[in-house]
Amino acid sequence: MKKEIEAANKLALEKLTSAQPVWVDIKQAHELFEGMDKYTILHAGPPITWNRMSNPMKGAIVAVLKYEGLAKTDEEAFELGASDQITYEPCHHYNAVGPMTGITSYSMPLYVVENQTDGNFSYSTINEGAGDVIRFGAYSDNTVKRLKWIEEVLAPVFKKLVNEMGGVSLNPLMAQAIHMGDELHMRNGSSTSIFITSILGSLVDVVDEKEELKEIIHFLTSKNEQFFLNLAMCACKASADAAHGIENSTIVTAMARNGVDIGIRVSGLGDEWFTAPAAEVEGLYFSGYTKEDANADIGDSAIMETGGIGGFAMAAAPAIVKFLGAGGFKDAIEYTMNMYEITATESINFTIPNLDFRGTPTGIDIRKVIETGYSPTINTAIASKEAGVGMIGAGVSKAPMVMFENALIAFAKKAGIN
Repeated sequence: MKKEIEAANKLALEKLTSAQPVWVDIKQAHELFEGMDKYTILHAGPPITWNRMSNPMKGAIVAVLKYEGLAKTDEEAFELGASDQITYEPCHHYNAVGPMTGITSYSMPLYVVENQTDGNFSYSTINEGAGDVIRFGAYSDNTVKRLKWIEEVLAPVFKKLVNEMGGVSLNPLMAQAIHMGDELHMRNGSSTSIFITSILGSLVDVVDEKEELKEIIHFLTSKNEQFFLNLAMCACKASADAAHGIENSTIVTAMARNGVDIGIRVSGLGDEWFTAPAAEVEGLYFSGYTKEDANADIGDSAIMETGGIGGFAMAAAPAIVKFLGAGGFKDAIEYTMNMYEITATESINFTIPNLDFRGTPTGIDIRKVIETGYSPTINTAIASKEAGVGMIGAGVSKAPMVMFENALIAFAKKAGIN
């Protein structure tokens, strides 16, 4: 059986690393997802029901129910959200990903990213910027107003822009950002700057009104260093999906948190989720906040680590460890070196200057996680456990070992291995 596993993993890893994700379009969720209506809401992480959801996720749902015109007040939205009229499903079930709460609804414009190697697609919302945003559970009138502005102003411009450019290849942009000190999960200053620079000429060409252009540029550049994250997540999702569904493969193709549970999917085990309670995040808190104020780990953004960046590429972004409360330069190197122990290959796209341009550790192998005792490191923001408060810190979490143990047991059973 070992030969079959190695052959399957070789194929999965080839698909993961040879993927060429390209941003090709903007479309509304209902245009992309067959059967989706305004009463269908997608969320981050593995499946969850309203009565088990964290407060930030419930707050984000309240915002989108008002955004979709299904509720006029917060009270109406909370009541509707708790009713059986609403269907909740993971973004991953639709080849999509969303940061933090990940809430995605019918009218929302989504990035469309094509893996031009294998022809599969992935999707994500457009980053809302900083402040009272739904990824942290805000549901103020300003939150809803911003969602409408993204739908009615920014998205049509971005659609024209990407069509004008003939698509935007994401891997080269991400590779350059890693060489400039991003790890592309919690540090996206370089990638966002490179992205804005790359689109600016076309942006000026497709926007006729000066005031509209000023408004868009201000949105992209004002305290919005994480803007590129959603596109980077899409790139990693398209790459990981290409490696999914390969019989006998032990490679992890999804890792996601909903604020209550964390789950993984394994290439050779189909669409089954292996879950555990979401971990607490160890890190630094903003002034006035402590661990007591924090929600458990949340968001689909662990797709970054699944794709071999984020916490796996901290050696490329040693400055991030101070922001995450994760030590110093030597610790950044050690985080990455440990991740080489649980991965099956090295990226051919993303290299680390501090390690003599060695490829980032890529392709989590459930067997190696169990053999080494090393758990995947995930860089992450820390959300308040109260809806709408927002980000209260940043840190590092560890994916619980039990998920990998259960996945390996299921794999052995399926393969007939004692």
